[in-house]
Amino acid sequence: MSTTGPSAAGSRAVAEYRIEDLAHASGATVRTIRAYQDRGLLPTPERRGRANVYRDTHLARLRQIADLLDRGYTLASIKELLEAWDTGRGLGGVLGLVAEVHGPWTDERADRITRAELNVKFGGRPDDEAVAEAVELGVLEPIPGRDDEFLVPSPQELAVAVELYAAGVPLNAISGHLRELRGQVEQIASRFLEFTTEHVFARYLGHRPPTDADAAEAASMVRRLRPLAQQTVDAELARAMRTFATRHLEHHLAAEGPFTVPPALPSPVPVALPAGTISAVERLVGRENAQAFIAAAAEREVQSRTLDTLASSHANPPIVDQTV
Repeated sequence: MSTTGPSAAGSRAVAEYRIEDLAHASGATVRTIRAYQDRGLLPTPERRGRANVYRDTHLARLRQIADLLDRGYTLASIKELLEAWDTGRGLGGVLGLVAEVHGPWTDERADRITRAELNVKFGGRPDDEAVAEAVELGVLEPIPGRDDEFLVPSPQELAVAVELYAAGVPLNAISGHLRELRGQVEQIASRFLEFTTEHVFARYLGHRPPTDADAAEAASMVRRLRPLAQQTVDAELARAMRTFATRHLEHHLAAEGPFTVPPALPSPVPVALPAGTISAVERLVGRENAQAFIAAAAEREVQSRTLDTLASSHANPPIVDQTV
């Protein structure tokens, strides 16, 4: 249990902790506290008899360390930052940079969904295995105390899964595809960070720890560069999908026979197609290829019906009356 006693000036009481009390107040273990002391992360406690006495400064330092660990810092990096703090250089700029990096990288807002709503979206019946898979992937997050409700960090990602399932893709195939895609996207993100660090952030982070001014400028740069990664990936994904979707379609249609996309019909006849059909074609081959695709599909149907007519005529020749 913590105790209070007079301060050096005798004007106010200060908290004092035994190591077990400090562990309880901070959430760290006794073993962890001792390890931090050995690594120089904690100030030396006051020795009183056979016991060590800790104060609020030790508790505050433990909470700082826990916060930096949660943000992804190693103990070696934390030691450098704390040494900078102790020598009066401050942590304000560095922590501002950390907060900027850990901020949202998308404008998308998280949502909630009940188990009943999930069942409706995915076939109308409970699927505990699929829900567990979604939780493992982070598509759904359990809400403490609410067994029938989940947090949805990315509603867009869940909406894609709903559309794929409605199109006939099994849930296990969707989760498997997401795992594969996530690995590839993480490689892209890692490469983008390496690239920007080499060409942009090296001048700010070249010395450890960075000054407040350099850290603040780096945080400002993060805000400017944050949307560039997504914009670049969106543009390149659109280009690649347009290219490969067209090739994929031509390959499958060519497997059924010669297929060429005519530039245009010489005298097009206006035909009103359902908006849903046009949207489906645009998603498949791209807006710029939709007209040619529809024209080719119509031409292919005309040719097919012409051949069917000829074949039918050959199989059932007309009966000629030869009577005189």
